[in-house]
Amino acid sequence: MEIVLASGSPRRSEILSNIGVNFSVMPSDVEEVTDEKEPEKIVMDLSRKKASFVAEKLSGDFLIIGADTVVFADGIVLGKPKNKSDAFNMLRMLTGRWHQVYTGITVVSLKQNKIVTEYEKTDVYIKSLSDEMIFNYIEKGEYIDKAGSYAIQGYGSLIVEKINGDYYNVVGLPISKLHDILSREFNVHLL
Repeated sequence: MEIVLASGSPRRSEILSNIGVNFSVMPSDVEEVTDEKEPEKIVMDLSRKKASFVAEKLSGDFLIIGADTVVFADGIVLGKPKNKSDAFNMLRMLTGRWHQVYTGITVVSLKQNKIVTEYEKTDVYIKSLSDEMIFNYIEKGEYIDKAGSYAIQGYGSLIVEKINGDYYNVVGLPISKLHDILSREFNVHLL
């Protein structure tokens, strides 16, 4: 059995590599569009679409992992910023308060003809930030391609005050949840 990560995210690859998983990367080119409105349904739908898109290109004994992450605050789903101005507005909205990070995970087994999709939620508190601090953070370039415009594992660690939940979920791949799915549903044990 071969494991395929349906994501070009270096952060997701690093998380899998850090626990010794042998896998290949095959980024999904599927358009990230959904009719879902609730954050947990959005990330589950998009992770399923990503994993299924890659699964359609393969045959044999493969396990395909798809993931999607969004930030949720004030009833608004925040995806990846379009530009610096968008990033500033997102971070301004998040400053001095709690928000939620949702990641959907889908695992597809071609051999078993089985698809399992779940999600993880983590509460994150961003410090109170001045506009100058937000601009300085944006100038680091870390906001690019990040849901909510920040990366907790980089300079973002300086603006995140605390979290309640899975740190790796905020990075983009809740590895403990993924391990639970793999062992419970596919008899694949990473430990």
